[in-house]
Amino acid sequence: MSLPGACRHQITALVQLWTTLSTPQDTSPGAAPQRVACLASIGGAVFHGNYGTALSGRCCFLGHHGNLLQQCGQGLLGNRVCCRLWSLKWSPDFLNICYNAVDRHVENGRGNQIAIMYDSPVTNIKEAITFKEVLEQVSKLANVMVKHGVMKGDRVVIYMPMIPQTMFTMLACARIGAIHSLIFGGFASKELSTRIDHAKPKLIVGATFGIEPGRKVEYIPLLEGALAMTQHKPEKVLIYHRPNLGTVPLVPGRDLDWDEELAKAQSHDCVAVRSDDPLYILYTSGTTGLPKGVVRPTGGYAVMLNWTMSAIYGLKPGEVWWAASDLGWVVGHSYICYGPLLHGNTTVLYEGKPVGTPDAGAYFRVVAEHEVAAFFTAPTAIRAIRQQDPEAALGKQYSLTRLRTLFVAGEHCDVETLEWSKKVFKVPVLDHWWQTETGSAITASCIGLGNSTSPPPGQAGKPVPGYNVMILDNNKQPVKTKTLGNIVVKLPLPPGAFSGLWRNQEMTKKIYFQKFPGYYDTMDAGYMDEEGYLYVLSRVDDVINVAGHRISAGAIEEIILSHGAVADCAVVGLEDALKGHVPLALCVLRDDVKMEEEKLLEGIVKCVRQNLGPVAAFQKAVFVKQIPKTRSGKIPRSALSALVNGNPYQITPTIEDPHAFKHIEEVLKNK
Repeated sequence: MSLPGACRHQITALVQLWTTLSTPQDTSPGAAPQRVACLASIGGAVFHGNYGTALSGRCCFLGHHGNLLQQCGQGLLGNRVCCRLWSLKWSPDFLNICYNAVDRHVENGRGNQIAIMYDSPVTNIKEAITFKEVLEQVSKLANVMVKHGVMKGDRVVIYMPMIPQTMFTMLACARIGAIHSLIFGGFASKELSTRIDHAKPKLIVGATFGIEPGRKVEYIPLLEGALAMTQHKPEKVLIYHRPNLGTVPLVPGRDLDWDEELAKAQSHDCVAVRSDDPLYILYTSGTTGLPKGVVRPTGGYAVMLNWTMSAIYGLKPGEVWWAASDLGWVVGHSYICYGPLLHGNTTVLYEGKPVGTPDAGAYFRVVAEHEVAAFFTAPTAIRAIRQQDPEAALGKQYSLTRLRTLFVAGEHCDVETLEWSKKVFKVPVLDHWWQTETGSAITASCIGLGNSTSPPPGQAGKPVPGYNVMILDNNKQPVKTKTLGNIVVKLPLPPGAFSGLWRNQEMTKKIYFQKFPGYYDTMDAGYMDEEGYLYVLSRVDDVINVAGHRISAGAIEEIILSHGAVADCAVVGLEDALKGHVPLALCVLRDDVKMEEEKLLEGIVKCVRQNLGPVAAFQKAVFVKQIPKTRSGKIPRSALSALVNGNPYQITPTIEDPHAFKHIEEVLKNK
């Protein structure tokens, strides 16, 4: 069915729900008491710095404004808000996120604004795509899907690289109420087959090739290899042939040619979906190797993303935003595709690397050339740039006059990397923390709400309104400030967070809610200071037990990275007969370092002892060329720990360069 008229402008009404958070309320004696009571508990913290009260009136606030919206004729949230076991559930009225991300802007006279700025140094292609052009492509692609039997609630697996057609496919699925599951292009056949069997897609959409620096990745043989292993067989496979890269033969009766199908297609209207209907399934193996299908509900996600673009990132509609990530990650879903388009921003889609496409000046070029106002990347990308160009000489040739803020996330950002970034990009650099499951930031410096752009070094912000973050010990008791513990979020989770794992609610409860009843277990370790800033140090299982002392691997890494010679490092526990475990550092040196390794090690050990003390028992480090990382920049510590201790280990499919493990093995053998 088509989108009902009552839903035509729902994002405006939904945004009104959240913009009250950024508008100071009248707390004078004559103010409406019920309204103030509901709002102060969730939003007042933003204005008065008291984040500890940001949760208590959440249901009251959402329920109250749900009623107001329905009374205003919007028909969006229904007239009640229920608390699920772990998240807020909005009563099922209707919306369509594609309409709000695309059609709405065209209808409001912004069709000629650039929606997607595609920049591909690996193919030397740049393309500016307007909202009007996105609408044409997406509506026709939606028609192709419907014509071949895809209906609301069906799954569509997307196996494509960082190209506009990938975003078109995501939006086309959302347009018709299909649930998309985007899988990294280039994933091995076995991993791809597991996800296909789990999601059971009616349609798979793929591209012929991906491009990495210096090589072409053939996607179709990988896809065919996966389909040869699966029990579930999709009815159709739609294939986009990337131009100038060669053709791939189609399987008669199953495969569809993208260009041929779109040439015959008509526009297709948006389909109304319930606010808690799934938008997508995002499979994540994290660093454990066990894939989990995170399910994202539509309505709360739309609200949260649109609100964060201004409240957290400080952007106005029409400005250029760049999330230097991959569409296959949650960052790509939230802040390459849906978030900026919902908010009316131009989003940069970059098919390249921080270095090697062609050099360490690539990020500076993109920011300058496209007049980016704010951008988002992982600390590991910044370290890669610094390693190859310590003085940012390549970046200095570009003018970054439009850039206001750089945001980092995906892993802990050490102070040295943060300060170097500030120096070379000449803007505030703000760390913030979130997870695939939350879909947006748990803690941040909300610059659109007036938070400081110069918070203390090492922090990851304060809890975003809606998140009640606490630090508990292993006995489920709150710890004192500046005491390392388990980072948890008091339930319920706010809009935008996941609704569970795809068709496995028992696993959802076991993984996230069993260890700390009444809380969402982030499985991260850290502490809070007296001002309410959160310091995320490492995963809980990354804490090293040294003779009974719990030492954070992230804390040691932070100190080592402050040493001027070290560009990157990873710390893991090495088995020790006396102390149980001692920390071992794997260090990557900056390219311009010529000092002998023995003297370097002495300096690094001294640095750790001075800053952390002898309790860490840190004495061992090896120097390697590369640290294995996932594509989002996370260190696979469990695999590295097994490797350094001579135990079998598993390389998860999310690792950027699996050869790094072999290199470390060879270095350790020669020690």
